[in-house]
Amino acid sequence: MQFWHELAAHMSKEWFAANKQRYQSVWVDPTMTLLREIARGLAAVYKPFKLAEPGVLRIYRDLRFSADKTPYKTHIAGVIRLGGARLAEAGNAVLYLHLGLDEEYVGVGCYQFDAAKVARWRRAVVGAPGAALLRIIANLRRKGYDPGGYESYARVPKGFAPEHPRAELLKYKGLICGFPAIPADLLYQPKLARWLLAHAKATAPLVLWLRRNLG
Repeated sequence: MQFWHELAAHMSKEWFAANKQRYQSVWVDPTMTLLREIARGLAAVYKPFKLAEPGVLRIYRDLRFSADKTPYKTHIAGVIRLGGARLAEAGNAVLYLHLGLDEEYVGVGCYQFDAAKVARWRRAVVGAPGAALLRIIANLRRKGYDPGGYESYARVPKGFAPEHPRAELLKYKGLICGFPAIPADLLYQPKLARWLLAHAKATAPLVLWLRRNLG
């Protein structure tokens, strides 16, 4: 954690350039090792679909539309995605992991649908797959997970009845499912891998629903 505290204090290209290898060895390499181990454990759960190669998201912040010009994130984010028809066409996340100075977060799903997926989502929600999804969501909530939309529209989209029994789902811009908080005694310990794998397996039905109904 010392790396993140120092980065937050300096926030300069010069400091990061001098400590880039440290970032790689202390955070990137171990995170990739962790994600690859979990991916091996999830491969059978997602057959016949394949998992894309795990990856670590860029540490550089996108400053184009932000008033905050801080150049670097103070966390690491890693992801394992469910592959598309071609593995490079990575889709829904079977695991997203966020660790650092910010609040820790782990979850699965697709945080924002593109235009094609929005149309498929709405058709699926009002059809028979929507009833199956409600059962998946209810089961996950009973087990302590937090499924829902990362962001939602204020109103039910045009063309759909506001009183539809699944109207709330129709407003979602994406569908994710957060894990319970990581126990403090597991954080940054090797046994964290087993905890993450167990929760990733438990939330797989939601990701598989997205893949089968939205592509």
